Amino acid sequence: MEYRQLGRSGLKVSEVCLGTMTFGKETDEAESKRMVDLAFDAGVNFFDTANSYTDSVSEVFTGKALKGRRNEAVVATKFYNPMGKGPNDSGMSRYFIMNAIEDSLKRLDMDHVDIYYIHHVDQQTPLDEMLRALDDLVHQGKVRYIACSNYEAWRLMEALWISDANGLARFVCYQPQYSLGCRDIEHDLVPACQYKGVGIVTWGPLGGGFFSGKYKPGERSLDGTRSEGGQIGNHFAPTADDTLKALLDVAKEVDKSPAQTAIRWILEQSHITSVILGARTVAHFDDNVRATSWNMSADALARLNEVSAPAPKYPERMENPRDAARLSAIDMPTLD
Repeated sequence: MEYRQLGRSGLKVSEVCLGTMTFGKETDEAESKRMVDLAFDAGVNFFDTANSYTDSVSEVFTGKALKGRRNEAVVATKFYNPMGKGPNDSGMSRYFIMNAIEDSLKRLDMDHVDIYYIHHVDQQTPLDEMLRALDDLVHQGKVRYIACSNYEAWRLMEALWISDANGLARFVCYQPQYSLGCRDIEHDLVPACQYKGVGIVTWGPLGGGFFSGKYKPGERSLDGTRSEGGQIGNHFAPTADDTLKALLDVAKEVDKSPAQTAIRWILEQSHITSVILGARTVAHFDDNVRATSWNMSADALARLNEVSAPAPKYPERMENPRDAARLSAIDMPTLD
């Protein structure tokens, strides 16, 4: 297991993180505990939950599974989603944040969380209200680091500016969707995070199971899966089926499961800090966590990079070639 520095903080987290969204739903309490124990055995020190997962049961099961090993774990949870029917039972107001952290700590049976994420975009509450409330939680010792998920690049940059300008705790990491089928963050969010020293902890590495090996190119729904009666891939690039075909070929060549290969591809990207692995069973997690401790060949990596590459967009599509052309036009004098 590799441990990577989280953004520009001094905190080091395992390259994969156990996501506990299934705890209390597809995964009962006993299986949750077995999965956490397996994660520790594999070298995982990073665990991710949220107050709204499975009507808060996920936090309860996560806290119980970590009992006695709290000091070995980096624990992240989130706030934003409605936790009641009242007008102040969601979002990122100071009122909700102060209530939400107390409720999460009770469910987790902990005196602090290591990373506290804003889960989604609250378009009504000013960013500085949230950031000042989170800064207070850091000073109170209830939260060690703050972070955000699913923010647009401009909103992330604005939040970082507010924190830096006012001496407030700043986001240490960003949690986006990222997979071979959805590489949108590479346009704006990855450069922003790299420029500002923000770690990237991704979710959805298998595209809702599309890259797990269960699907064939062209399929979007399978009986007995989460896609039954619906579809997956709402955010996929048009090249997703070609990408799946290439993934299945590469997986055979490297003698790994498609899921391991898809996760390994993400871990090979230099801008990624950690990948959240969500699994329904210990067996699923055991397969997925084996994406660690090996490297993909340069040829295999290049093939997957090429087939899944996001289409260039404006203004980068127009401007990127211009800078190279400008530099190539320079004729520097030299002494021969």
